Amino acid sequence: MTATASRHESKTKLLQAALHVIRAKGYSATRIEDICEAAALTKGSFFHHFDSKEALALAAADYWNEITGALFASAPYQRCADPLDRLLAYVDFRKALVAGELPDFTCLVGTMVQEVYETSPTLREACKDSISGHAATLIPTIEAALSQRGMHPDWTAESLALYTQASIQGAFILAKAKHGASMAAECIDHLRRYIELLFNQPRLPA
Repeated sequence: MTATASRHESKTKLLQAALHVIRAKGYSATRIEDICEAAALTKGSFFHHFDSKEALALAAADYWNEITGALFASAPYQRCADPLDRLLAYVDFRKALVAGELPDFTCLVGTMVQEVYETSPTLREACKDSISGHAATLIPTIEAALSQRGMHPDWTAESLALYTQASIQGAFILAKAKHGASMAAECIDHLRRYIELLFNQPRLPA
């Protein structure tokens, strides 16, 4: 293994550790030592790649976007021809991801922004861009569903796309409050029902 490849591997280990530790402990409670321990690397390795915990968090947000972007781009709901079916299948897919322990399914950027929205504008912007960027992937599907059904509502596709994320992030907060996944799954079920009501076409889950 070359030195360059080794540096890349150690950086990836630190980013992967950050994804788990921050979701488990929160951004403020996470120490650089915690990240190093989870990655099985030294603080020297950490500071070779990152100047600070915030620098790591910013890189972790980018890494989160990369891996979740790939996950959603290849998800089964993308193959639904009907746009409303595709939107509802997206919600079903989000529910299917709610499994395991809280750090396994909760959102990295949603976790961080709740703590840093006032204290770290740079990290807040990174979290906002991540959440808004994912919401934007749903806008063409919602617009197509509206067009196909000849609908001209007083709300926009963008507002519904953002609402889906607000609902899902809220579901994660309740899961943390109740320390279990079941409430998050129930909230996502309600999101599905709400979308069905908006389009006035009740359907059973696939």
